[in-house]
Amino acid sequence: MKITFMGAGSTVFARNVIGDCMCVPSLRDSVFALYDIDAQRLEESRTILEAMRKAKGGYGRIECYVGVENRKDALRGASFVVNAIQVGLYDPCTITDFEIPKKYGLRQTIGDTLGIGGIMRALRTIPVLKDFAEDMAEVCPDALFLNYVNPMAMLTGYMLRYTPIKTIGLCHSVQGCSKGLLEKLGMEDRLEGRKELIAGINHMAWLLEIKDKNGVDLYPEIKSRVDEYMEKADADDKVRMDYIKNFGYYVTESSEHNSEYNMFYIKSKYPELIERYNIPLDEYPRRCVNQIESWKKEYSELLEGGVKEHERSNEYASQIIETMTVGGALQIGGNVLNTGHLISNLPEEACVEVPCLINGNGIYPCNVGPLPVQCAAMNMTNINVQLLTIEAAVTGKKDHIYQAAMLDPHTGSELDIDTIKKMVDDLIDAHGNWLPKYR
Repeated sequence: MKITFMGAGSTVFARNVIGDCMCVPSLRDSVFALYDIDAQRLEESRTILEAMRKAKGGYGRIECYVGVENRKDALRGASFVVNAIQVGLYDPCTITDFEIPKKYGLRQTIGDTLGIGGIMRALRTIPVLKDFAEDMAEVCPDALFLNYVNPMAMLTGYMLRYTPIKTIGLCHSVQGCSKGLLEKLGMEDRLEGRKELIAGINHMAWLLEIKDKNGVDLYPEIKSRVDEYMEKADADDKVRMDYIKNFGYYVTESSEHNSEYNMFYIKSKYPELIERYNIPLDEYPRRCVNQIESWKKEYSELLEGGVKEHERSNEYASQIIETMTVGGALQIGGNVLNTGHLISNLPEEACVEVPCLINGNGIYPCNVGPLPVQCAAMNMTNINVQLLTIEAAVTGKKDHIYQAAMLDPHTGSELDIDTIKKMVDDLIDAHGNWLPKYR
């Protein structure tokens, strides 16, 4: 079996996903094809993964493919394709996504999922995914595309609506959602045997139900503890806790993410909210710089001291691949099209995050029914932007980029329409060849 990893220069993530596969007896004999456009980053990944492979007993084989001209060979005959690319990287594109909006008074925290940063990232990435899909249709038409790249809903939604490639979007925010909440609120004794239902959209999927092992609803106790938690000066999850207070439910992704998915918390007229909710502005650029430096140090230490033992992570990829090839059953939180109204009060063309059952025959998304009306309304403020951004990428019309930015809840609440259009034009000009031409 062949497992291809696109964007293998993302060494830490490639190490986790492929390392997980090396931990599974039924997968360790696979061919692991690594693809990237950066030869140096790819070589670093190959070095680490080859050392891991030998430490695990020398099973399987690692192959490397550099550059667009070798992409088809990397994909040829693959059964599974894992996507972890970042088009334009931190420098220059993420820097551009943050610095130009700042000139217009628009501040961001992460900028990779929604907002003007998420829009630009999608517009850079969708053309590359289109090329991937065309190559896959030719050389591995039956492969499953496991997308880990943000903006998750926009990219996965594009692949599912506009390409023939079987695709599922995967994120790690579902796995740790309820555990993190209960631990923050001092309810660790309720973790074992808990039951939960999570559904919505990526990064804003709602913890709709959470019960302990005896079937007792934990939300009343959770809500009774929120105010005390919010009073802590150093608390780090205040936006999501505020969601519980005002919308009744907790969401999957972090407060630094969710602080920019709405019109409530990052407001130039209310600067005190930044401190009140501990919102880390410019967080993603800061993480990028730290990650680049920490990887240089880690890589040097690994070369000198050897590769540490890898234990299987909680990432879904290896679990899905194992289940689909060996058999058995698995439930995950997956990003899929809302076909047949899995969530009945969201549009069918939306990409939703719902429980999905996996077995040897494929992926079976579960019908959830309607979300609480306020949760669906919050999701729709994000879905509007997602659908318009995909429309812009597919049609090449600049008006749809303007409209996506205008309807983005954070951007639209801070800037007027003329300013939004000027900012979009500046971003398009600054990105240059990283973006296709729009009319």
